[in-house]
Amino acid sequence: MKSFLSVSDISKQDFYKIFERAYILKNKMKKNNEIDDKSLNNKIIGLLFEKPSTRTRTSFQVAVQRLGGEVVYLPSNELQLSRGEPIKDTARILGGYMDSIIARVYAHDTVTKLSNYSNIPVVNGLSDLEHPTQIVCDFFTIWELENKLENTNLAYIGDGNNICNSLLLGGALTGMNISVACPMNYQPDKSILADARKISEKTGSQLEIYEEPEDAAKNADILYTDVWVSMGEEKEREKRLKIFKRYQINNDLLKVAKKDAKVMHCLPAHRGLEITDEVIEGPHSIVWQQGENKLFGAIGILDFMFNSYNNGRL
Repeated sequence: MKSFLSVSDISKQDFYKIFERAYILKNKMKKNNEIDDKSLNNKIIGLLFEKPSTRTRTSFQVAVQRLGGEVVYLPSNELQLSRGEPIKDTARILGGYMDSIIARVYAHDTVTKLSNYSNIPVVNGLSDLEHPTQIVCDFFTIWELENKLENTNLAYIGDGNNICNSLLLGGALTGMNISVACPMNYQPDKSILADARKISEKTGSQLEIYEEPEDAAKNADILYTDVWVSMGEEKEREKRLKIFKRYQINNDLLKVAKKDAKVMHCLPAHRGLEITDEVIEGPHSIVWQQGENKLFGAIGILDFMFNSYNNGRL
């Protein structure tokens, strides 16, 4: 089985296979409070986390257990990594103990080395470059509501961070139109954007980068935002708060989007900064459905990786 380090590691068809399985297993769990498809039976999954987490850690831990597997939580500060052991050495050892690793790390190079040296599937639960599992959950939420992704207009407002990078790749793969509004010098990764544009030439997805939030939000079906200060950027907090002040999803920006536009946030949210309280708690918000679907997206990803019908392909 291959690792899932980037949104570009899966195809458009894979997206929909994951959605379909997630939908089936979600309904089973809602109806019976259990899942009888134990695709992780006798599997041991490691959660190697360098960063704090609420949703990613909890959703994957619950997902593994719902699918019949067991979890070993591996906070990096309790491993020999904290004393300078090279990641490739840790990866080799964990690869001999476990069936897969879900990693939430600072540097994308860490998940790459984990995958290269462990010889088991590694899932990127967040790195500084991408957050592919989040985008699977987000797109699953949109697909549940709209029954499609193609030609849906999503406007991302804020920092051109890992979420923004993965949204661009995901939009390009699925035919979703992505408009991004970021301040100068805070735009998405240039190599990611170039890759997304190449993919979009085949799928017809429209990818646009703006500086003004209103330009991106025009005719949007979905408004999406994330924090202005990500983990590891705390020293830039005051500077960033000034630069991003007008990159807020509020009622004024909602008026620019379509009348029935939905609002998304990958959480945690800082109300009064990137989003107002009245919007995140208002009728346009699908943030809580999106948050719940972190679990079902995780279930869909893991089932897709390990279920025999997939022949071990990601």
